[in-house]
Amino acid sequence: MRRSTVQHEVAGQEFLTFTLGKEEYGIDILKVQELRGYDNVTQIANAPDFLKGVVNLRGVITPIIDMRIKFNLAASSYDQFTVVVILHLGERTVGMVVDGVSDVITLSSQQIKPAPEMGTVLNTDYLIGLGTLDDRMLILLDIDKLMSSDEIGLINKLTA
Repeated sequence: MRRSTVQHEVAGQEFLTFTLGKEEYGIDILKVQELRGYDNVTQIANAPDFLKGVVNLRGVITPIIDMRIKFNLAASSYDQFTVVVILHLGERTVGMVVDGVSDVITLSSQQIKPAPEMGTVLNTDYLIGLGTLDDRMLILLDIDKLMSSDEIGLINKLTA
């Protein structure tokens, strides 16, 4: 009697990869609604620096967050290559400005390493871990935690 072996492939997780400066980041592709070019935004008085303003996206007022400012990186100028990743986070739509979008990759659990402990020097709560793909190292973000409820609450108040 012949026995057949069924191989179970480990289902990978898909990430949209994007760049900020020289670093490459990844976020869960299921959180991404669409990619857009950078348009002029309506600025909001007394908003934090990282909140560039809001845009009307098909009737939905969408806050636009500059990730370079949020991560304390040098500010960059917006050009035709600047990308806004529109995210669907729970009940909220948020746009994040990044330098560029690379691709969508699938990582197995073996390719995702836990984020190193940084002590109190750096808050790593929003990091899923580090992804490795060939010679690339990706910083994998938990975008829900990064766009914390406090900030979303603040943005909701400012855009109301």
